[in-house]
Amino acid sequence: MPKREQITHFSHALGKDMNILVYGESGVPFIGFPTQNSMCDNYENFHMIDTMEDELNSGKMQLFCVDSVDAESWSAKGADNAWRAWRQEEYFHYIVDEVVPLIHEKNGGAVLPVTTGFSMGGTHAAVTFLRRPDLFSGMLAISGIYDSDYFFDGWMDSVLYDSSPVHFMANMPVDHPYIDIYNSREMIFCVGQGAWEDEGIRTLRRLQDIFHMKGIRAWTDFWGYDVNHDWPWWYKMVQYFLPRFL
Repeated sequence: MPKREQITHFSHALGKDMNILVYGESGVPFIGFPTQNSMCDNYENFHMIDTMEDELNSGKMQLFCVDSVDAESWSAKGADNAWRAWRQEEYFHYIVDEVVPLIHEKNGGAVLPVTTGFSMGGTHAAVTFLRRPDLFSGMLAISGIYDSDYFFDGWMDSVLYDSSPVHFMANMPVDHPYIDIYNSREMIFCVGQGAWEDEGIRTLRRLQDIFHMKGIRAWTDFWGYDVNHDWPWWYKMVQYFLPRFL
């Protein structure tokens, strides 16, 4: 097991204590978003830390695994949709306004962090990076869903729009300054084409078309029909793509 530190801090954006597990001591910092409804121990519980052990122990990367509030936002079907959308917006501000400065303080600030995650974690990684590429050096989003329709049954307001990449990227002007920033970063989306990947495939195809129209050079990688939405495949994807960031 790499060096491990737990941080508990009060989030002003969310109004409650949040936890971060930090693995490794130095290297390129990564924000690790958990799978749906999970917390900062998600990667450890499902052996993703074991998969990244060599990179973490060698000082090539440092991983900051965050809690989620999915149970209050994306997963809270039956609750007021406007409140759910606003809770996700508060979570976004928790990451960019509170977690990112903490990472710079712990890591030394020489390298901008990379966002990463699997399933809903991939969704968070993409939303966070695409909204604020100036704060990050790259993004590795695996098996995410990149519009809000699946979780909100087609409901939308102006707050939720900002967390639905298929919608806000489609309307981004081709001369938006973020496009040059995207093209200076490492942006990787990956999805399998096996079981439980239908929504990930659908939304990544839409993003792929949007990127092409906007001149955004993202790597959108579709793996085989035997590649399922599950941890054993995510281990393989991580090992394949990590060298691009280190």
